Amino acid sequence: MKNCDVLIIGAGAAGLMAAYKLSSAGKSVIVLEARGRLGGRIHTLQNENFFKEAERGAEFIHGDLPVTLELLKTAGIGVEPASGEMWRFADGKFNSEHGATPDWGLLMERLDQLQEDLNIEDFLQSEFDGDEHKELCNSVRRFVAGYDSADTRDASAFALRREWQNEDDDAQHRLKGGYAAMIDYLATQCKAHGGEIMLNAVVTDIEHEPSKVQAQVAGGDVYSARHLVVALPLGVLKAASGEGVVKFHPLPVQQMQAFQDIGFGAIIKLLLEFDSPFWEGDDIARLAGKDPKEMSFLLSDEAIPTWWTQNPNRSTVLTGWLGGPPAAQKQQAADAEILELALQSLANIFQKDVQDLRDKLVAFNCANWTADPYTRGSYAYDMVASADARKILSEPIDGTLFFAGEYLYDGPAMGTVEAALTSGAEAAKKILEINS
Repeated sequence: MKNCDVLIIGAGAAGLMAAYKLSSAGKSVIVLEARGRLGGRIHTLQNENFFKEAERGAEFIHGDLPVTLELLKTAGIGVEPASGEMWRFADGKFNSEHGATPDWGLLMERLDQLQEDLNIEDFLQSEFDGDEHKELCNSVRRFVAGYDSADTRDASAFALRREWQNEDDDAQHRLKGGYAAMIDYLATQCKAHGGEIMLNAVVTDIEHEPSKVQAQVAGGDVYSARHLVVALPLGVLKAASGEGVVKFHPLPVQQMQAFQDIGFGAIIKLLLEFDSPFWEGDDIARLAGKDPKEMSFLLSDEAIPTWWTQNPNRSTVLTGWLGGPPAAQKQQAADAEILELALQSLANIFQKDVQDLRDKLVAFNCANWTADPYTRGSYAYDMVASADARKILSEPIDGTLFFAGEYLYDGPAMGTVEAALTSGAEAAKKILEINS
């Protein structure tokens, strides 16, 4: 049996941030990670298949996020803007307006008048139940599925109102070298302060009592500590059984219910590299009536509805995104099936022959995070009961068991790397306060 001050389960952003803070404060730390790599839902590809680093998971910094930006400054990691225009394609044609949604102002006006929370689908049915609002309702459903990876039948109207009121379209950035640079920094700092990180360590059981916790790893190893930080994705914590699921002894009934009261979305992210950026051609300019080199995001009504470029960087990579219930429905689909949906979607949008696109394709990667047993989805979103659930999960159990993850963040940045980093730092702070 191996002993330490603090055990951490999960080497994603939350777990590594907690490890970084605790080891820097002199605590002995062991991080147990089920995968054979670090990062969790951060996974930067750095190999010959793509022209440069490519993000299978988290990619953007959304807005002015203090914890992320301060960490990057400390680590000496630069950022670059992700700029360009948002395009829309629907009913077989490009929209002349850059990303505008009809009646969005009316939607926000009605949301502002809402006094009691309910799911956004019920809100739409109540306030916009008519053929004249069909386009607006479908647009909201696509947006909630695409951006929040959420199901409108579960997603909180209050939370979406807050999110949409705080949108900042001009403040998106990417990390130079990808998010892997941040993960590498946290891991390196943890190890430099004596922390240990164990890969391929699949925790199956956790036994806990006040001031004592043991983690059982598949294969028989047991780790012991005074405190344990559970930094697993919410999708894993919500699951009742299967690979990657951890059993708690005794079962924290209140906390297990709280997991169910926070939403966790579904996502499939696609990376397609072509031999040339065919979407920047003169034929596309004529088709769309605007300069395709300015296109950043493209929202459509195709099977794979959301696409983006690497704008302002010139690149031959397109990223595809399928979120929410449509992604959940494709959870068990083979990568080849998803690729065909992607190519057909692009062929429809840009009026190209599917075989021509297939011939131009030089690299493809499908990140089906919902099918991954160590993730089981995308990222968290608020349901009506989520605020109370977060309060429960933010409190340690007997000063011994702590939870950390992006799902515990109370604000518009929920579901982001910023949320994960903040939660990991807060868990570390609570442990240090108990031991001060």
